[in-house]
Amino acid sequence: MSFKLMKYIEPDFTQEKLANAPDAKLVKAPCAKAAPKGFHATSIFPEYFKIDGKWHLAEDSRMDAVPVWDGEKISVVEFRNIKENDLVVVGRTEDGSEGIYVHDDCWEKEEVEQDKSPFGFRQSRSRETSFTYDYENLIELLKYEKENNGYVVWVLGPACSFDVEARRVMEQIIEKGYCQAVLAGNALATHDLEAAYLGTALGCDIRNQRAHLMGHYNHLDTINAINTYNSIPKFIEEEGIDNGIMYSCVKNNVPFVLNGSIRDDGPLPEVYEHTYQGQDTIRSHIRRATTVIGMATVLHTISAGNMTPTYRVLEDGTIRPVHFYMVDTSEFAANKLGDRGSLAARGIVTNVQDFMRNLSRGLDL
Repeated sequence: MSFKLMKYIEPDFTQEKLANAPDAKLVKAPCAKAAPKGFHATSIFPEYFKIDGKWHLAEDSRMDAVPVWDGEKISVVEFRNIKENDLVVVGRTEDGSEGIYVHDDCWEKEEVEQDKSPFGFRQSRSRETSFTYDYENLIELLKYEKENNGYVVWVLGPACSFDVEARRVMEQIIEKGYCQAVLAGNALATHDLEAAYLGTALGCDIRNQRAHLMGHYNHLDTINAINTYNSIPKFIEEEGIDNGIMYSCVKNNVPFVLNGSIRDDGPLPEVYEHTYQGQDTIRSHIRRATTVIGMATVLHTISAGNMTPTYRVLEDGTIRPVHFYMVDTSEFAANKLGDRGSLAARGIVTNVQDFMRNLSRGLDL
């Protein structure tokens, strides 16, 4: 199977409605953290704004943010980062009539004849869906990303650390260069390090799932030990940890972002306790992402998804698609981001262990 990225189709700015479109309206922000009335909100699609007679692509976009003209380019800014007197684009049409054009049909698609009759079976993605083709595509995509300096971001829930084989495969995915950043919460890191330290996750053996005597203390003892060293890398070094997801990140200098929540125990030293500091750090990796894979964590994956556009502008000016996968046992969760448009997020309905085993076979891990 030969993997090819979909080709980007540039808008035709010579067509009358775009050639004769007015400049986008710019209005100063009335104060910090607030946009003027009628502000334009960005989407996940490529968006162009006409300024001084020239169309400018917002190269670093995200959903539900605000386009700001800095005199040279359009920056896409969260509300909390708007500054007083920033020049904000105002207008809510998307067809160019107000100097704003949302280019949602922008990828050259392979022509495949499909049944267009109004009635048909198995049109949604569910437990009964055949995911063989999705796995084949994903495996080829990961190989492509590795060979072409892609930036693959994995968003991991704690279930990724509960099974010995799932941990091993994720460790190898990091080791072999198929992961450039890990986004997670306190729980993933805690239970992964608990598994390496004590052989359990939430007190249950990661191989046979048997509960250890007083095992409900294990994750707390792990947090306490890590906090004694005041860092995850120091704990790994001093305690001789030699396996797992966090171990592989530290060993291979793969950055990890751990965000806190109200229910966290501890938390671990590296966990961001301020929500927006964590969000900014997540976005610093999403800005580089060419593929995002979320596993068994609905809220983290949706958060990352809301920050991920369907396109990435590379250093040479090439525009390529960003691929997004969401893996969960819940059909609702797996399909939650499935309405992302022309390059839909692909939902795969399965558990983490089976998903990782399939990747392991395809990637020879």
